[in-house]
Amino acid sequence: MIERPAARYGRQSMSRRTRRGIVIGLTLVIIALGVVIAYVGYQRLGTSEVKGELSGYRVVDAHTVEVTVGVTRDDPSRPVVCIVRARSVDGSETGRRELLVPPSSQATVQVDTIVKTSKPPAVGDVYGCGMDVPGYLVAP
Repeated sequence: MIERPAARYGRQSMSRRTRRGIVIGLTLVIIALGVVIAYVGYQRLGTSEVKGELSGYRVVDAHTVEVTVGVTRDDPSRPVVCIVRARSVDGSETGRRELLVPPSSQATVQVDTIVKTSKPPAVGDVYGCGMDVPGYLVAP
């Protein structure tokens, strides 16, 4: 390749082989990054050991709602905690309660609880469930 003066002709372009190598390298980096993001997302948002679903609710009075939660767990011999809440007509959270679901012989159990509210409740809701049971909820 003939060297031309850069001041007169501008910067020389890369060879076709160099450009192809850069494109292939960037493509591999993007694919690897996508695989890493997918793996981390699956670990954090994929299937969990416990799942709580709202089975039903009943507004008892102007400051109380009864919530029924269906809890499914991989290991029913372990206790779990669920956060149950009440919401008002405008959607704001007006009451919350941590619910201990004790060990069971069945993978799926139904649990009822009462949530006291600061405003008239419209619905009961399950915020979520987890395996990390705080010490103050475990029976002595």
